[in-house]
Amino acid sequence: MSATPAGPALRTAEFVPLVALLMSLVALSIDAMLPALPEIGRDLGAARANDVQFVITSLFVGLGIGQILFGPLSDQIGRKPAIHVGLAVFAIGCFVSIFATTFEQMIGGRILQGIGVAGPRVVTVALVRDQYEGRQMARLMSFVMSVFILVPAIAPALGQGILWLGNWRTIFTTFVLIAALAFAWLAVRQPETLPVERRRPLRPRTVGQALLEILRIRAALGYTVAQGCIFAPFVAYLATSQQIFQEAYRTGALFPVYFGALALAIGVASLLNGRLVMRHGMRRLSKIAAGSIAILSLAAWTGVFAFDGLPPLWLFMAYLTVVFVFIGLLFGNLNALAMEPLGHIAGVGAAVVASLSTFLSVPLGALVGRGFDGTMYAQIGAFAVFGAATFAAMRWAEKHEHTR
Repeated sequence: MSATPAGPALRTAEFVPLVALLMSLVALSIDAMLPALPEIGRDLGAARANDVQFVITSLFVGLGIGQILFGPLSDQIGRKPAIHVGLAVFAIGCFVSIFATTFEQMIGGRILQGIGVAGPRVVTVALVRDQYEGRQMARLMSFVMSVFILVPAIAPALGQGILWLGNWRTIFTTFVLIAALAFAWLAVRQPETLPVERRRPLRPRTVGQALLEILRIRAALGYTVAQGCIFAPFVAYLATSQQIFQEAYRTGALFPVYFGALALAIGVASLLNGRLVMRHGMRRLSKIAAGSIAILSLAAWTGVFAFDGLPPLWLFMAYLTVVFVFIGLLFGNLNALAMEPLGHIAGVGAAVVASLSTFLSVPLGALVGRGFDGTMYAQIGAFAVFGAATFAAMRWAEKHEHTR
């Protein structure tokens, strides 16, 4: 144990689901909305069919802002208050969306939700780190991940079920209820893990110094750019998945099944990564994954011309399953590699790395998503281009890796 909480620590059987709930709010806020996008667009007067993608990408914009804010804030006011602030902001954003009468109001609410949900997403990791270290922390986080990976798989089905019982506003009401449950559970059961004597004042200059440090360290910058590159086509996929499966492939109510199967591919790969990385190393495994995505996607992009841009669903699913397995290997490894030279500024460094990669990936992913035209040319081509860019960024990072 690395810190002593203010009260008796929760038992693992209760702590793991609490942490998983707090961390999964981001995935839930994105994936549960996917089946509702057409209704939102119709009800709020989205000008173009592709405009509904902003309901997804705008949350990432807020997330990028919030990640910068909540890490340093939790160092000043404590872990629990910071998470509570985030949950409150998230709930306010949900209410804005519930009562939205225009598409612009909906997007404003989603940005607020993204800012707020960054609190539990970022600070919960610090909450775990305060209490556990080394193998104990790795063991606990593996338990959390085994629960966490189920959320993207079931969230669209949850959203679809809510739509059958109510409407898209009911989904946001459900988010508020879940946030209230998490708020109360944390308040009543979880002790504060950051003693007052270990807290630090919030200084904006600290964030600026961390940013300059990352820009100065080749490895940190290179792997951060690599994260942003590989996440860009994934953002595009999230933003267009409802259009891909329900409009292009006409899967109807089975959309959550297809989406969930692909989400499990990422989750299983993330769990397997713990074993594979010990045998092959983070750098080698990441380069193999990025290079494989680029080569496979280039071949697939060439092949879809034979199907006028829309390959059979089974073939597209097989392609995405393989790509998402490689993405599952990349997500954790690239973040760890970016953080390797930042041990002296680990807390604020993690926040800056996460925000930089988000601010790089979201506009690029949104640009790809706007190119959706009912074919798979843009999506598959994006995985080819950004897979190659990820590989190139890693190669650049490895040159004179310890140079500052």
